[in-house]
Amino acid sequence: MIIYTIEVEDINSFYTLESLKEVYGIIWMLVPILTLVLGITIGVLVIVWLEREISAGIQQRIGPEYAGPLGILQALADGTKLLFKENILPSRGNTRLFSIGPAIAVISILLSFSVIPFSSHLILADLNIGIFLWIAISSIAPVGLLMLGYGSNNKYSFLGGLRVLLNRLVMKYH
Repeated sequence: MIIYTIEVEDINSFYTLESLKEVYGIIWMLVPILTLVLGITIGVLVIVWLEREISAGIQQRIGPEYAGPLGILQALADGTKLLFKENILPSRGNTRLFSIGPAIAVISILLSFSVIPFSSHLILADLNIGIFLWIAISSIAPVGLLMLGYGSNNKYSFLGGLRVLLNRLVMKYH
């Protein structure tokens, strides 16, 4: 007869931890990625804050100071404002193309990071054709911008999207 004491419960909890070895392996694989993303995000926020403060000092005006102490939370306020803005779609344009275009551009750029090795142990996709796949995936982003220009049903927006497409493709393969 086993009496359930604190020691027995600790042994049982350790056994369940041992059986979750795969889960911990995945978590430890995601920790460097999340650390990298968090570090880059914080770095960008600090650089934007410094740029605003320095440009305000150069122009002899008051910089961002209303959101938090010394304007540190200004980026959070700007992001919140951007999330709650109205999505304006062209009235005569193709709203489906106008909405899908930026998504295609952003998704293709994020997918292109899958072939970049972040360290010797952290490789998302180990492929023999990595550079060719990177070129192919990153070539899709200008097509999304062209869809955005075409979906607005405006000849100048379409010409701008076509110009972006041609510039990106020429600069990529030149």
